[in-house]
Amino acid sequence: MKFGGTSMAGTERIRRVANIVRTQAAGGNEIAVVVSAMAGETDRLVNFCREANALYDPAEYDVVVASGEQVTSGLLALTLQSLGCKARSWLGWQIPVKTIEAHAKARVSTIDAPDMLASMASGEIAIVPGFQGVSDDGRITTLGRGGSDTSAVAVAAAVKADRCDIYTDVDGVYTTDPRIVAKARKLKAVTYEEMLELASVGAKVLQTRSVGLAMKQGVRIQVLSSFTGDDAVSADDLPGTLIVSDEEMDEMVENGLMERQLVTGIAHDKNEAKVILTRVPDKPGAVADIFTPLAEASINVDMIIQNVGRDKGETDVTFTVPQADLARAQALLEDRRAGIGYNRIITDSRIAKISVVGVGMKSHAGVASTMFRALSDRGINIQAISTSEIKVSVMIDEDETELAVRVLHTAYGLDAPD
Repeated sequence: MKFGGTSMAGTERIRRVANIVRTQAAGGNEIAVVVSAMAGETDRLVNFCREANALYDPAEYDVVVASGEQVTSGLLALTLQSLGCKARSWLGWQIPVKTIEAHAKARVSTIDAPDMLASMASGEIAIVPGFQGVSDDGRITTLGRGGSDTSAVAVAAAVKADRCDIYTDVDGVYTTDPRIVAKARKLKAVTYEEMLELASVGAKVLQTRSVGLAMKQGVRIQVLSSFTGDDAVSADDLPGTLIVSDEEMDEMVENGLMERQLVTGIAHDKNEAKVILTRVPDKPGAVADIFTPLAEASINVDMIIQNVGRDKGETDVTFTVPQADLARAQALLEDRRAGIGYNRIITDSRIAKISVVGVGMKSHAGVASTMFRALSDRGINIQAISTSEIKVSVMIDEDETELAVRVLHTAYGLDAPD
Protein backbone atom coordinates (compact mmCIF):
# COMPACT_ATOMS: atom_id res chain seq x y z
CA MET A 1 0.00 0.00 0.00
CA LYS A 2 1.33 3.45 -0.90
CA PHE A 3 -0.02 6.79 0.32
CA GLY A 4 0.82 10.12 -1.33
CA GLY A 5 1.51 13.51 0.20
CA THR A 6 -2.09 14.74 0.30
CA SER A 7 -3.10 11.52 2.11
CA MET A 8 -0.39 12.13 4.75
CA ALA A 9 -0.96 15.90 5.21
CA GLY A 10 -1.47 16.18 8.97
CA THR A 11 -2.33 13.94 11.91
CA GLU A 12 -6.05 13.64 11.06
CA ARG A 13 -5.31 12.35 7.56
CA ILE A 14 -2.60 10.03 8.88
CA ARG A 15 -5.20 8.58 11.28
CA ARG A 16 -7.54 7.99 8.31
CA VAL A 17 -4.68 6.22 6.48
CA ALA A 18 -3.98 4.13 9.59
CA ASN A 19 -7.62 2.98 9.64
CA ILE A 20 -7.43 1.96 5.94
CA VAL A 21 -4.23 -0.01 6.67
CA ARG A 22 -5.76 -1.61 9.78
CA THR A 23 -8.77 -2.78 7.73
CA GLN A 24 -6.46 -4.53 5.24
CA ALA A 25 -4.41 -6.09 8.05
CA ALA A 26 -7.62 -7.34 9.71
CA GLY A 27 -8.35 -9.27 6.49
CA GLY A 28 -5.28 -11.42 7.16
CA ASN A 29 -2.96 -9.66 4.70
CA GLU A 30 0.77 -9.17 5.23
CA ILE A 31 1.31 -5.48 4.52
CA ALA A 32 4.12 -3.11 3.64
CA VAL A 33 3.13 0.57 3.49
CA VAL A 34 5.16 3.14 1.56
CA VAL A 35 4.54 6.79 2.47
CA SER A 36 5.31 10.17 0.92
CA ALA A 37 6.17 13.33 2.83
CA MET A 38 3.28 15.57 3.87
CA ALA A 39 1.90 17.64 0.97
CA GLY A 40 4.12 20.67 0.37
CA GLU A 41 6.86 19.46 2.73
CA THR A 42 9.34 18.45 0.02
CA ASP A 43 8.93 21.85 -1.67
CA ARG A 44 9.62 23.53 1.67
CA LEU A 45 12.78 21.48 2.16
CA VAL A 46 13.95 22.13 -1.43
CA ASN A 47 13.55 25.88 -0.84
CA PHE A 48 15.71 25.62 2.30
CA CYS A 49 18.43 24.01 0.16
CA ARG A 50 18.22 26.78 -2.42
CA GLU A 51 18.37 29.48 0.25
CA ALA A 52 21.40 27.84 1.86
CA ASN A 53 23.29 27.45 -1.43
CA ALA A 54 21.88 28.15 -4.90
CA LEU A 55 24.45 25.73 -6.37
CA TYR A 56 23.74 23.07 -3.76
CA ASP A 57 25.62 19.78 -3.46
CA PRO A 58 23.10 17.08 -4.59
CA ALA A 59 24.35 14.66 -1.90
CA GLU A 60 23.52 17.11 0.90
CA TYR A 61 20.25 18.04 -0.86
CA ASP A 62 19.26 14.36 -0.60
CA VAL A 63 19.97 14.34 3.15
CA VAL A 64 17.63 17.30 3.63
CA VAL A 65 14.72 16.33 1.37
CA ALA A 66 14.67 12.64 2.45
CA SER A 67 13.71 13.76 5.96
CA GLY A 68 10.09 14.48 4.94
CA GLU A 69 9.28 10.80 4.40
CA GLN A 70 11.13 9.81 7.57
CA VAL A 71 8.71 11.96 9.59
CA THR A 72 5.53 10.49 8.02
CA SER A 73 6.74 6.88 8.30
CA GLY A 74 7.38 7.33 12.03
CA LEU A 75 4.05 9.09 12.57
CA LEU A 76 2.08 6.38 10.75
CA ALA A 77 3.81 3.65 12.77
CA LEU A 78 2.94 5.51 15.99
CA THR A 79 -0.69 6.00 14.89
CA LEU A 80 -1.09 2.31 13.99
CA GLN A 81 0.34 1.35 17.37
CA SER A 82 -2.24 3.60 19.05
CA LEU A 83 -4.94 1.62 17.20
CA GLY A 84 -3.61 -1.66 18.60
CA CYS A 85 -1.63 -2.76 15.51
CA LYS A 86 1.93 -4.07 15.48
CA ALA A 87 3.90 -1.68 13.25
CA ARG A 88 7.42 -0.34 12.77
CA SER A 89 9.20 1.98 10.34
CA TRP A 90 12.04 0.80 8.09
CA LEU A 91 14.21 3.59 6.65
CA GLY A 92 15.72 3.15 3.20
CA TRP A 93 19.18 2.36 4.56
CA GLN A 94 17.81 -0.14 7.12
CA ILE A 95 16.10 -2.46 4.61
CA PRO A 96 18.32 -1.58 2.58
CA VAL A 97 16.97 0.00 -0.65
CA LYS A 98 20.17 0.11 -2.71
CA THR A 99 20.38 2.68 -5.49
CA ILE A 100 22.65 3.62 -8.38
CA GLU A 101 23.31 6.74 -10.48
CA ALA A 102 23.04 10.42 -9.60
CA HIS A 103 21.95 11.97 -6.33
CA ALA A 104 18.43 13.48 -6.55
CA LYS A 105 17.80 11.21 -9.59
CA ALA A 106 18.85 7.81 -8.21
CA ARG A 107 17.46 4.50 -9.43
CA VAL A 108 16.64 1.46 -7.33
CA SER A 109 19.06 -1.37 -8.09
CA THR A 110 18.19 -3.99 -5.45
CA ILE A 111 16.05 -4.40 -2.35
CA ASP A 112 17.22 -7.24 -0.14
CA ALA A 113 14.60 -7.39 2.61
CA PRO A 114 14.78 -10.67 4.60
CA ASP A 115 14.50 -8.90 7.96
CA MET A 116 11.49 -6.86 6.84
CA LEU A 117 9.82 -9.97 5.33
CA ALA A 118 10.33 -11.87 8.58
CA SER A 119 8.80 -8.97 10.48
CA MET A 120 5.78 -8.91 8.14
CA ALA A 121 5.34 -12.69 8.44
CA SER A 122 5.10 -12.27 12.22
CA GLY A 123 2.15 -9.89 11.74
CA GLU A 124 4.03 -6.60 11.98
CA ILE A 125 3.05 -3.88 9.48
CA ALA A 126 6.16 -2.50 7.76
CA ILE A 127 6.17 1.27 7.13
CA VAL A 128 8.71 2.35 4.50
CA PRO A 129 9.55 5.97 3.63
CA GLY A 130 9.25 6.39 -0.13
CA PHE A 131 11.60 8.38 -2.35
CA GLN A 132 14.78 7.38 -0.48
CA GLY A 133 17.53 4.79 -0.64
CA VAL A 134 21.24 4.36 -0.01
CA SER A 135 24.16 4.45 -2.45
CA ASP A 136 27.07 1.99 -2.59
CA ASP A 137 29.18 4.42 -0.56
CA GLY A 138 26.55 4.59 2.19
CA ARG A 139 25.13 8.03 1.38
CA ILE A 140 21.39 8.79 1.52
CA THR A 141 19.90 9.11 -2.00
CA THR A 142 16.53 10.23 -3.37
CA LEU A 143 14.73 9.02 -6.49
CA GLY A 144 13.50 12.32 -7.98
CA ARG A 145 10.12 13.99 -7.55
CA GLY A 146 7.27 11.47 -7.38
CA GLY A 147 9.80 8.81 -6.42
CA SER A 148 7.58 7.29 -3.73
CA ASP A 149 5.57 5.56 -6.49
CA THR A 150 8.78 3.90 -7.68
CA SER A 151 9.65 2.96 -4.10
CA ALA A 152 6.23 1.33 -3.70
CA VAL A 153 6.53 -0.76 -6.87
CA ALA A 154 10.12 -1.74 -6.00
CA VAL A 155 9.08 -2.84 -2.49
CA ALA A 156 6.06 -4.72 -3.95
CA ALA A 157 8.39 -6.55 -6.35
CA ALA A 158 10.89 -7.32 -3.57
CA VAL A 159 8.26 -8.85 -1.26
CA LYS A 160 6.44 -10.51 -4.22
CA ALA A 161 3.19 -8.73 -3.34
CA ASP A 162 -0.10 -9.84 -4.91
CA ARG A 163 -0.89 -6.22 -5.71
CA CYS A 164 0.47 -2.72 -5.19
CA ASP A 165 -2.33 -0.34 -4.15
CA ILE A 166 -1.39 3.30 -4.74
CA TYR A 167 -3.71 5.57 -2.75
CA THR A 168 -3.84 9.16 -3.92
CA ASP A 169 -6.19 12.15 -4.04
CA VAL A 170 -8.02 10.80 -7.11
CA ASP A 171 -10.04 7.58 -7.22
CA GLY A 172 -8.42 6.16 -10.36
CA VAL A 173 -7.08 6.94 -13.81
CA TYR A 174 -9.38 9.12 -15.93
CA THR A 175 -9.60 9.69 -19.68
CA THR A 176 -8.21 13.16 -18.90
CA ASP A 177 -7.91 15.59 -16.00
CA PRO A 178 -11.48 15.84 -14.53
CA ARG A 179 -10.70 19.39 -13.37
CA ILE A 180 -10.45 20.43 -17.03
CA VAL A 181 -13.11 18.17 -18.55
CA ALA A 182 -16.14 17.55 -16.34
CA LYS A 183 -17.19 14.63 -18.58
CA ALA A 184 -13.91 12.71 -18.11
CA ARG A 185 -14.53 9.02 -17.35
CA LYS A 186 -12.76 6.77 -14.83
CA LEU A 187 -11.13 3.76 -16.50
CA LYS A 188 -11.51 0.27 -15.02
CA ALA A 189 -8.13 -0.83 -16.34
CA VAL A 190 -5.18 0.51 -18.35
CA THR A 191 -2.25 -1.45 -19.81
CA TYR A 192 1.29 -0.84 -18.56
CA GLU A 193 2.20 0.50 -22.00
CA GLU A 194 -0.65 3.03 -22.04
CA MET A 195 0.04 4.15 -18.46
CA LEU A 196 3.74 4.51 -19.27
CA GLU A 197 2.91 6.86 -22.14
CA LEU A 198 0.29 8.77 -20.12
CA ALA A 199 2.71 9.22 -17.21
CA SER A 200 5.56 10.30 -19.48
CA VAL A 201 3.46 12.98 -21.20
CA GLY A 202 2.04 14.70 -18.16
CA ALA A 203 -0.64 12.56 -16.45
CA LYS A 204 0.11 13.20 -12.77
CA VAL A 205 -1.33 9.95 -11.40
CA LEU A 206 1.86 7.84 -11.41
CA GLN A 207 5.55 8.53 -11.93
CA THR A 208 6.91 7.19 -15.24
CA ARG A 209 9.65 5.09 -13.68
CA SER A 210 7.20 3.38 -11.32
CA VAL A 211 5.12 2.17 -14.27
CA GLY A 212 8.21 1.02 -16.20
CA LEU A 213 9.38 -0.94 -13.16
CA ALA A 214 5.93 -2.48 -12.66
CA MET A 215 5.89 -3.56 -16.30
CA LYS A 216 9.35 -5.11 -16.01
CA GLN A 217 8.63 -6.88 -12.72
CA GLY A 218 5.00 -7.81 -13.48
CA VAL A 219 3.62 -5.92 -10.47
CA ARG A 220 -0.14 -5.35 -10.69
CA ILE A 221 -0.96 -1.79 -9.62
CA GLN A 222 -4.27 -0.40 -8.46
CA VAL A 223 -4.81 3.37 -8.26
CA LEU A 224 -7.51 4.42 -5.77
CA SER A 225 -8.44 7.22 -3.39
CA SER A 226 -7.61 7.46 0.30
CA PHE A 227 -10.33 10.11 0.68
CA THR A 228 -13.18 7.66 1.22
CA GLY A 229 -15.71 7.21 3.97
CA ASP A 230 -15.69 4.40 6.53
CA ASP A 231 -18.36 2.61 4.47
CA ALA A 232 -16.25 2.62 1.26
CA VAL A 233 -15.74 -0.55 -0.76
CA SER A 234 -12.67 -2.53 0.31
CA ALA A 235 -9.60 -2.23 -1.92
CA ASP A 236 -9.83 -6.00 -2.46
CA ASP A 237 -13.10 -5.43 -4.31
CA LEU A 238 -11.23 -3.29 -6.87
CA PRO A 239 -12.89 0.12 -6.76
CA GLY A 240 -10.00 1.95 -8.49
CA THR A 241 -8.16 1.57 -11.80
CA LEU A 242 -5.98 -1.49 -12.40
CA ILE A 243 -2.68 -1.16 -14.32
CA VAL A 244 -2.14 -4.56 -15.91
CA SER A 245 -0.41 -6.49 -18.70
CA ASP A 246 -1.77 -6.66 -22.26
CA GLU A 247 -2.71 -10.29 -21.59
CA GLU A 248 -4.79 -9.47 -18.50
CA MET A 249 -6.44 -6.58 -20.37
CA ASP A 250 -7.38 -8.89 -23.28
CA GLU A 251 -8.89 -11.30 -20.74
CA MET A 252 -10.98 -8.50 -19.22
CA VAL A 253 -12.22 -7.44 -22.67
CA GLU A 254 -13.10 -11.05 -23.59
CA ASN A 255 -15.02 -11.47 -20.31
CA GLY A 256 -17.01 -8.29 -20.98
CA LEU A 257 -15.47 -6.38 -18.06
CA MET A 258 -13.94 -3.73 -20.33
CA GLU A 259 -14.50 -2.16 -23.75
CA ARG A 260 -11.44 -1.75 -25.95
CA GLN A 261 -11.04 1.94 -26.81
CA LEU A 262 -9.19 3.39 -29.80
CA VAL A 263 -7.89 6.21 -27.57
CA THR A 264 -7.48 5.68 -23.82
CA GLY A 265 -6.73 9.19 -22.65
CA ILE A 266 -5.61 12.77 -23.27
CA ALA A 267 -2.70 14.15 -21.22
CA HIS A 268 -1.20 17.61 -20.96
CA ASP A 269 2.07 18.95 -19.59
CA LYS A 270 2.88 22.61 -18.98
CA ASN A 271 6.28 21.88 -17.43
CA GLU A 272 8.21 21.85 -20.70
CA ALA A 273 10.31 24.59 -22.30
CA LYS A 274 11.31 25.04 -25.93
CA VAL A 275 14.92 25.67 -27.01
CA ILE A 276 15.88 26.76 -30.54
CA LEU A 277 19.48 26.87 -31.77
CA THR A 278 19.71 28.86 -35.01
CA ARG A 279 22.12 28.35 -37.90
CA VAL A 280 23.69 25.12 -36.63
CA PRO A 281 26.27 23.72 -39.12
CA ASP A 282 24.54 21.05 -41.26
CA LYS A 283 27.27 18.40 -40.91
CA PRO A 284 27.81 15.02 -39.19
CA GLY A 285 28.37 15.33 -35.44
CA ALA A 286 26.69 18.73 -35.02
CA VAL A 287 23.59 17.29 -33.32
CA ALA A 288 25.75 15.06 -31.09
CA ASP A 289 27.65 18.18 -29.96
CA ILE A 290 24.31 19.65 -28.80
CA PHE A 291 22.78 16.69 -27.01
CA THR A 292 25.83 14.94 -25.50
CA PRO A 293 26.49 17.63 -22.84
CA LEU A 294 22.76 17.70 -21.98
CA ALA A 295 22.76 13.92 -21.51
CA GLU A 296 25.91 14.09 -19.35
CA ALA A 297 24.12 16.66 -17.16
CA SER A 298 21.10 14.28 -16.82
CA ILE A 299 18.82 16.73 -18.67
CA ASN A 300 16.05 14.85 -20.49
CA VAL A 301 15.29 16.02 -24.02
CA ASP A 302 11.86 15.28 -25.48
CA MET A 303 10.65 16.60 -28.84
CA ILE A 304 13.44 17.22 -31.37
CA ILE A 305 13.01 18.93 -34.73
CA GLN A 306 15.83 19.57 -37.18
CA ASN A 307 14.83 21.71 -40.13
CA VAL A 308 15.99 20.97 -43.65
CA GLY A 309 19.46 22.45 -44.22
CA ARG A 310 19.60 25.90 -45.81
CA ASP A 311 21.64 26.87 -48.86
CA LYS A 312 24.58 27.87 -46.65
CA GLY A 313 24.80 24.41 -45.06
CA GLU A 314 23.07 25.55 -41.88
CA THR A 315 19.96 24.37 -40.06
CA ASP A 316 17.83 25.26 -37.02
CA VAL A 317 17.45 22.67 -34.25
CA THR A 318 14.42 22.86 -31.92
CA PHE A 319 13.87 20.65 -28.86
CA THR A 320 12.13 20.63 -25.48
CA VAL A 321 13.50 20.13 -21.96
CA PRO A 322 11.80 20.17 -18.53
CA GLN A 323 11.19 23.77 -17.40
CA ALA A 324 13.17 23.10 -14.23
CA ASP A 325 16.25 22.29 -16.34
CA LEU A 326 15.94 25.19 -18.81
CA ALA A 327 18.45 27.51 -17.09
CA ARG A 328 21.05 24.72 -16.78
CA ALA A 329 20.51 23.63 -20.39
CA GLN A 330 20.87 27.20 -21.64
CA ALA A 331 24.07 27.76 -19.62
CA LEU A 332 25.59 24.49 -20.90
CA LEU A 333 24.84 25.31 -24.52
CA GLU A 334 26.08 28.89 -24.23
CA ASP A 335 29.37 27.59 -22.80
CA ARG A 336 29.73 25.35 -25.88
CA ARG A 337 28.57 27.89 -28.46
CA ALA A 338 31.94 28.06 -30.24
CA GLY A 339 32.28 24.26 -30.41
CA ILE A 340 28.73 23.70 -31.69
CA GLY A 341 28.88 26.70 -34.02
CA TYR A 342 25.29 27.93 -33.71
CA ASN A 343 24.32 31.58 -34.16
CA ARG A 344 21.95 32.22 -31.23
CA ILE A 345 19.78 30.44 -28.67
CA ILE A 346 16.05 31.22 -28.30
CA THR A 347 13.98 29.84 -25.41
CA ASP A 348 10.25 29.79 -24.65
CA SER A 349 8.78 28.42 -21.42
CA ARG A 350 5.17 29.32 -22.30
CA ILE A 351 4.41 26.12 -24.18
CA ALA A 352 2.41 22.99 -23.42
CA LYS A 353 2.50 19.42 -24.71
CA ILE A 354 -0.83 17.74 -25.46
CA SER A 355 -0.82 13.97 -26.04
CA VAL A 356 -3.33 11.41 -27.25
CA VAL A 357 -2.60 7.86 -26.01
CA GLY A 358 -4.12 4.44 -26.78
CA VAL A 359 -3.04 0.93 -27.78
CA GLY A 360 -5.86 1.00 -30.35
CA MET A 361 -3.62 3.22 -32.49
CA LYS A 362 -1.49 0.19 -33.38
CA SER A 363 -4.24 -1.20 -35.58
CA HIS A 364 -6.23 1.90 -36.62
CA ALA A 365 -5.29 4.68 -39.04
CA GLY A 366 -6.45 8.28 -38.78
CA VAL A 367 -5.82 9.00 -35.09
CA ALA A 368 -3.26 11.72 -35.84
CA SER A 369 -5.34 13.33 -38.60
CA THR A 370 -8.35 13.52 -36.22
CA MET A 371 -6.15 15.34 -33.72
CA PHE A 372 -4.74 17.82 -36.25
CA ARG A 373 -8.16 18.55 -37.77
CA ALA A 374 -9.84 19.07 -34.36
CA LEU A 375 -7.13 21.53 -33.25
CA SER A 376 -7.15 23.31 -36.62
CA ASP A 377 -10.93 23.79 -36.48
CA ARG A 378 -10.51 25.69 -33.20
CA GLY A 379 -7.60 27.80 -34.50
CA ILE A 380 -4.96 26.12 -32.30
CA ASN A 381 -1.51 26.23 -33.93
CA ILE A 382 0.80 23.20 -33.69
CA GLN A 383 4.47 24.12 -33.15
CA ALA A 384 5.94 20.59 -33.11
CA ILE A 385 4.84 16.95 -33.33
CA SER A 386 6.26 13.69 -31.95
CA THR A 387 4.83 10.19 -32.19
CA SER A 388 5.26 6.67 -30.89
CA GLU A 389 3.38 3.48 -31.68
CA ILE A 390 0.57 4.35 -29.25
CA LYS A 391 0.94 8.12 -28.80
CA VAL A 392 0.76 11.39 -30.73
CA SER A 393 2.03 14.54 -28.98
CA VAL A 394 1.91 18.14 -30.16
CA MET A 395 3.46 21.33 -28.81
CA ILE A 396 1.11 24.31 -28.57
CA ASP A 397 0.90 27.69 -26.83
CA GLU A 398 0.39 27.27 -23.08
CA ASP A 399 -2.68 29.56 -23.06
CA GLU A 400 -4.58 27.09 -25.28
CA THR A 401 -3.96 24.00 -23.12
CA GLU A 402 -7.42 23.58 -21.54
CA LEU A 403 -9.24 24.31 -24.81
CA ALA A 404 -7.12 21.74 -26.67
CA VAL A 405 -7.77 19.04 -24.04
CA ARG A 406 -11.55 19.62 -24.15
CA VAL A 407 -11.66 19.68 -27.95
CA LEU A 408 -9.70 16.43 -28.28
CA HIS A 409 -11.61 14.65 -25.51
CA THR A 410 -14.82 15.30 -27.47
CA ALA A 411 -13.25 14.55 -30.87
CA TYR A 412 -12.31 11.01 -29.79
CA GLY A 413 -15.70 10.28 -28.21
CA LEU A 414 -14.31 10.08 -24.66
CA ASP A 415 -16.95 12.33 -23.02
CA ALA A 416 -19.12 10.51 -20.48
CA PRO A 417 -22.82 10.47 -21.40
CA ASP A 418 -25.01 13.13 -19.75
